[in-house]
Amino acid sequence: MFASITSKLRPASTVAAALAAAALVAQPIAAQAQATPKADVWQTNLTLYGWFPGFSGQTSYPADTGGSGLNVNAETIIENLKMVFMGTLDVHNGRWGVLNDIVYMDVGNDKANTRDFSLGGAGLPASLTADLGLDLKAWVWTVAGEYRVMASPSYTMDVLAGARMLDLEETLTYSLYGDIAGTGFSGRTGSRDASQTNWDAIIGVKGRWAFGDRREWFVPYYFDVGTGESDLTWQAVVGLGYQFSWGAVSAGYRVLDYNFKSGGKVQDLSASGPEVAFTFRF
Repeated sequence: MFASITSKLRPASTVAAALAAAALVAQPIAAQAQATPKADVWQTNLTLYGWFPGFSGQTSYPADTGGSGLNVNAETIIENLKMVFMGTLDVHNGRWGVLNDIVYMDVGNDKANTRDFSLGGAGLPASLTADLGLDLKAWVWTVAGEYRVMASPSYTMDVLAGARMLDLEETLTYSLYGDIAGTGFSGRTGSRDASQTNWDAIIGVKGRWAFGDRREWFVPYYFDVGTGESDLTWQAVVGLGYQFSWGAVSAGYRVLDYNFKSGGKVQDLSASGPEVAFTFRF
């Protein structure tokens, strides 16, 4: 039998103050026109993110030999975003460009003396409780070539094609206390691991719409969809930004979703939540 786990992490904070804070430390200028760059002129944007996602997903952990499955609803466990790193490097020469986006996430939490679990789908004995811990680590790397199909001082659109890699590792630990007779579960303490590495081909679009007296405000957007070792993966971002002499600051909402092929330990994974982005232009 298998144990299943459903995980969800609520957003850790709001980001509405990000634009106001940036306005205190830099004077706005007229937005740089996002028209097609001249050939042989390199334009580089480095973007650093703060992302505060919630997670949902389904993972199956093998049970002990001869034992029942341990089923945990991790929405009641995961609360902490331990570490996150996100960065994007976008380089253009003429109409052509290359996008590199890297995300590292480490989330998890422990919960003591809880009854938010089941053994083999059966009800729990009255005296049974558990200490549970869940840790999720993931690297997500998106790399794609770009071609600018629309360009004006107010609007740009790039089409893109490339690949995305997901390297995922989940660890569930448990200690059971009380009567486990009749549950079919063997062992009071232990841990379960699930890991997966997926490569998928993706296609998508990205760009921005600038507005305001000097086009200092803009709406960035991004969407991709793909398949390969996953049944389906997609990612979407939309936000609101403000242009400065050194680059830009924006706040938005980001969704990353995976549906995996049947038969694997990890069946699906989704992360979504607000983000803040600081872009530096070179």
